[in-house]
Amino acid sequence: MHHGKSTEWKKDNAASLKELLGKWLFILYTLAYAGFIFINVISPKFMGIEVSSWNVAILYGIGLITLAMVLAFIYNHVSTHAEELLNPPQNNGENKE
Repeated sequence: MHHGKSTEWKKDNAASLKELLGKWLFILYTLAYAGFIFINVISPKFMGIEVSSWNVAILYGIGLITLAMVLAFIYNHVSTHAEELLNPPQNNGENKE
């Protein structure tokens, strides 16, 4: 038994913008993560400094997780907006009067 397509895929005019945005956000996160690794290699004692009841390493790690979530939300928001602006609405053969 052969089933047809469940959705109709159209050309995404926002694809190149989303790809570029994804690459820049990836580079930004990679730099933040590389900073974490760099500090651990160069000055592990710095990561052990107590800040309140936690140390710098834990706070930096929580910051990396938070940054990843923020970047994901940014990517989703900008991509959705770009798709709405750059892709024409689908008519599906229905007249709306």
